Amino acid sequence: MIYLAVLAFGVTLGLPIAVIFASTAQGRATSTALEGIARQPESAPRIQTAMIIGLALIESLVIYALLMFFILQAKLPEGDVLKQMIDSDAQRVTTQQR
Repeated sequence: MIYLAVLAFGVTLGLPIAVIFASTAQGRATSTALEGIARQPESAPRIQTAMIIGLALIESLVIYALLMFFILQAKLPEGDVLKQMIDSDAQRVTTQQR
């Protein structure tokens, strides 16, 4: 039962956490690249290329998180199966307490 709780926790919070950190990283990368271009406009093409590669790598991590979200969501049991698992776990706990 703990396995299902951890799985549900990971499925529900994994993607939002990945998106929050990725958006923060993308904002910082873009801001830093724009500051570098403002300081040295002649190096703008090199900075822009490095920034685009970095943003693509950051975005690929979010896509991997989305993929894991769908894979793990398929592992969660459906409503009736989950209810049976909870009921059997509750019965096991009550018999152990006696």
